[in-house]
Amino acid sequence: MINFSAKFLLTVLLFVSTNAFTQSESIILRDLKWDINSPASSTELFIPSGNSQIAGLIYNANGSQKHPTLLLLHGYPGNERNLDIAQVVRSRGWNVIYFDYRGSWGSQGKFSFKNCVEDVVNVVSFCNKYQDSLKIDTSNIVLFGHSMGGWVCLKALQVLPSIKKGFVLSTWDIAKDFKNVSNEKEMLRLAKDPNIAGKYFVLNTSLKDLYTPVLQDQTYFNLLNDTKILADKQIVMIDEH
Repeated sequence: MINFSAKFLLTVLLFVSTNAFTQSESIILRDLKWDINSPASSTELFIPSGNSQIAGLIYNANGSQKHPTLLLLHGYPGNERNLDIAQVVRSRGWNVIYFDYRGSWGSQGKFSFKNCVEDVVNVVSFCNKYQDSLKIDTSNIVLFGHSMGGWVCLKALQVLPSIKKGFVLSTWDIAKDFKNVSNEKEMLRLAKDPNIAGKYFVLNTSLKDLYTPVLQDQTYFNLLNDTKILADKQIVMIDEH
């Protein structure tokens, strides 16, 4: 759980310390004018990803115009959804989309770390396709990821050239956790740690299937290899502790 001071810091960074938001001090000082004809709302979404449908929700901002949009990328397995941040961001004139990755929390398909990254790409495609009905300003989409979602955010930014900005909170360094693991037996022993497993919410993927790719493709999972390719992105990294 993120403590109050960390959330306050994130909100300040979100609206003041970066260029991610086109409005700056003014939105801190006063609320938006309420549009009685197009009030804030929420809508369930079912988003195609692979051959599956993933479940999501858009928090529509107040106003009839297109809005910049924040994509919330939850951690593993997704107990903390950061929907309090969604409410704050929406109150400042942004849409927020929350979704559950394939194979988690009722979304169809098979869960994997790489599928999570692909899910983000597919959600962005969904935003582009339905930008008019969902009132999304596709020139201003920003990613926010927590824990594993932070890792997903950094990987997704690399394959989304149109998205330049991301916030990552307490990023899970997956490769670091498994850097001393040399075989499947050690991997499964470590993966059964209750802080890592999350088995009750990812029901259709075994620990073996989930973590074997980490051993097989350590270059991909090691974020230290991504610094150059992320050099043209604007990224704020925060640790909740």
